[in-house]
Amino acid sequence: MNRVCLVGRLTAKPELRYTGSNIPYTRFSLAVNRTFNNAQGEREADFINIVVWRKQAENVANYLDKGSQVSIEGRIQTGSFTDKDGNRRYTTDVVADSVQFLDSRRNNNNSTPYDYQDAPAPEEPQNSIDIDEDPFSDFGDNVSIDDNFLE
Repeated sequence: MNRVCLVGRLTAKPELRYTGSNIPYTRFSLAVNRTFNNAQGEREADFINIVVWRKQAENVANYLDKGSQVSIEGRIQTGSFTDKDGNRRYTTDVVADSVQFLDSRRNNNNSTPYDYQDAPAPEEPQNSIDIDEDPFSDFGDNVSIDDNFLE
């Protein structure tokens, strides 16, 4: 089974690109903190390359920025290519199946987190229905429902 779950922060603003067949994708690096401190007592991070395709790629490019916290679920994909000097280079990426935005909402200028405590309280619904009330009382004495109604 090839499954990866990561939580981390973007190291740069993701940039939307397109393949030759016009399929949107974006690549970015995710900084994921290790669960332990090093010998100097500092927390280190791993920088993991992520690839996102299609609509999720568009959402990532439009709504995330450097430092945004996300949760990624996907799979590891390896590959290789020959660089301009003729050397064989190997790659390892996480191809994201799911990207969850973990930061709180931001206001219009995208600079400060949205504070839910400042939001107005939701209004009481105007057309509330009493569940003890007969929902068919307005239809008279007889209510007829065709047997094929749900097909």
